[in-house]
Amino acid sequence: MTSDLPYETWFWIGFILFILLLLGLDLGVFHRSAHRIRLKESLLWTGVWVGLALLFGGVIWFYGDLEALLQYLSGYLIEESLSMDNLFVFLVIFSYFGIPEKHRYSVLFWGIIGALVFRSGFIFAGVALLNRFHWVLYLLGGFLVYTGIQMAIHPGEEVEPGKNPVLKFARRFLPVTDQLHGGKFVVSENGKWLLTPLFVVLVVIETTDIVFAVDSIPAVLSVSRDPFIVFSSNVFAILGLRALFFALSGIMKLFEHLHYGLAIILAFVGVKMLISEWVEIPVWVALLTILMILLATIGVSVLNGKVSPPHD
Repeated sequence: MTSDLPYETWFWIGFILFILLLLGLDLGVFHRSAHRIRLKESLLWTGVWVGLALLFGGVIWFYGDLEALLQYLSGYLIEESLSMDNLFVFLVIFSYFGIPEKHRYSVLFWGIIGALVFRSGFIFAGVALLNRFHWVLYLLGGFLVYTGIQMAIHPGEEVEPGKNPVLKFARRFLPVTDQLHGGKFVVSENGKWLLTPLFVVLVVIETTDIVFAVDSIPAVLSVSRDPFIVFSSNVFAILGLRALFFALSGIMKLFEHLHYGLAIILAFVGVKMLISEWVEIPVWVALLTILMILLATIGVSVLNGKVSPPHD
């Protein structure tokens, strides 16, 4: 599961600078003012981010080979599909704290910045462990199968943000105000600096994403151990999360049975890891399998008659 991508410093620096440019344009130009993201706008931006991810796949193919491209696409699809489950949890968190829709985009933006930092650490640590200790492969594979089974047995469990230990710590030991102050994360009142509910929500979302990364990073490592492929596929999946969040909130019923599809995907990639010593499942087979599972999940939801027309 290796590739022939170059590892020159310029390759990594160029990619990181490109991502920083995209983030700067996103928040500083296209979403400078806080506003409610409607369905049409979110679908448009989801298409933009998916298009950029696919275009970058061409860069992977140009500098690597077809195998590298298939690994990248598989990793991207795994991360993107698992991210859908995260977004439903984020919606619950925003609703719990009563955060207005116009401020949710900026919270997700800074949450994604933190996710990029934390996940990069997970990725490089995971690749290093797998390359040094082969038995870790079976440990991660077994963990993914177990997680998939648990997700299938207990689908759609209610999320209770109030029980988040980081939130409890913040409310007890940090100066937090109960009032929103526009889109600010920190405010000064009577000469004292206070954290706003937006900052608390940001921290809760960040810690929640770290928990989700425990599943998603090993899943992507099941199709590639190339640090750049795993990192870049994660980055592009995460970059599109904000637009995808608002799109999913408008067509949520299309993913009524998403938990079952994700459970099967996790179990599949876990088994792929466990049997890789004896049976090597081609990357293109894994990619098609994951895509078919997602399409089948959406198809079952549609046939089940629970889909309402999207609205803006």
